[in-house]
Amino acid sequence: MRYSDEDKVVEIHLIRHGKTLANEMRLYCGRTDLPLSEGGLAELMIYKSRDIYPTGAGCFFTSGLRRAEQTLDVLYGNVSRITVPNITEYDFGLFEMKSYDELKEQEDYLAWITDESGAVSCPGGESKNQVEKRVIEGYAFILEEVRQAGHGSALAVCHGGTIACIMEHLKPKVKTFYEWQPQPGRGYSLIYTSGRFQKYVPI
Repeated sequence: MRYSDEDKVVEIHLIRHGKTLANEMRLYCGRTDLPLSEGGLAELMIYKSRDIYPTGAGCFFTSGLRRAEQTLDVLYGNVSRITVPNITEYDFGLFEMKSYDELKEQEDYLAWITDESGAVSCPGGESKNQVEKRVIEGYAFILEEVRQAGHGSALAVCHGGTIACIMEHLKPKVKTFYEWQPQPGRGYSLIYTSGRFQKYVPI
């Protein structure tokens, strides 16, 4: 994926939202619009105090879900942001807000978690292939917005599955989808030089 044809360095920072109760309870949470948990807020403040987050972003993006919006507010204040619905989390359908232990004996769940083609959907939700297509379209939108504005740096607060899709797209066959997912409040800085993706740096 190209960012622009200009001979300059551009950084795109991807940060996963802070923890929610669903993260703490190990539940599948995609479209459910949960806020950050007290523990999630506290953890973000600790990370912020350590100055781990990028500065100087020319524009900000979120998925629009509360946990992403709150994370951006905690880390950067009431900055202007652009909502990109295509970078929201997986739609888990009937698996939403359920745990592995609740689902592990269901045939449709086993078919989904063991599928290697990416074509099996969560009942009433999305397949991995559908998520990847949607997310990459959202990421392309972000790149184009940054290109048109001429910014040297931009930051998006989104979701673990979203970030994993982007990283798999940029660095195929390097890690698995789940290995690419950062912990809540963490992420990656993606470096583009002369319009091409060059490397990533963990946040």
